[in-house]
Amino acid sequence: MPDLPLSLWYSITNLGGAALTLPLALAIALWLLVGYRTRMAASWLLLLGIAIGLVTATKIAFLGWGVGIRELDFTGVSGHAMLSTAVYPVAFFLMLQRAPNAWRATGIVVGLAIGAAVGLSRIALDAHSPSEAVAGCVIGALTALAFARYWWNEQPAQLSAAVVTLSLAALTVALHDVHVPTHRWITHFALTMSGHGHPFVRARWKAHHEPRRPAAPTSQTRDVPESPLSRHA
Repeated sequence: MPDLPLSLWYSITNLGGAALTLPLALAIALWLLVGYRTRMAASWLLLLGIAIGLVTATKIAFLGWGVGIRELDFTGVSGHAMLSTAVYPVAFFLMLQRAPNAWRATGIVVGLAIGAAVGLSRIALDAHSPSEAVAGCVIGALTALAFARYWWNEQPAQLSAAVVTLSLAALTVALHDVHVPTHRWITHFALTMSGHGHPFVRARWKAHHEPRRPAAPTSQTRDVPESPLSRHA
């Protein structure tokens, strides 16, 4: 694991926060709608929606019922890793639509690298296990690559690459440090569905000591007091 300052790891992990990546995803859909076709924007939202659904389902399954894989320390797909690995490659794909194919491919690789860095930051900050971060990166990468592969030869109508780039960059800068309590919302939903009073705890679950109804409220990610990281997947 690279020995980076804690503040830098936090800065990297914030690139995958839902408060940033979801608005970026919606902005991408808007530009696709304006510059291409409704079907292209709809396919992007559908693919991303499926990926978000997978992440959410794994988190609810663990928090509400303790469903996971102990051997892999897996309690739910990393939302940060999935969102960043899905959104940033498609953002570069959109910004480089009029560029040569080699530049477009390079942009997608850069986007995937950003997602991988976010996944690594989740491990470094002890917010997710390696299996959870890798699962997030794989699902996100498949989402982005499936979209890019299907629409690779689609040509934009009247779409300024400079305007698209500036708008997405401005959104990234403006929302980089914004946080939303997605983990808290998912936990509440999981407990409502399962009927349990408290979410399952990773450490107790791994030790096979968890009761049928979890004994104490805690963050999904680690058996430690809630931190800002635990409030958003």
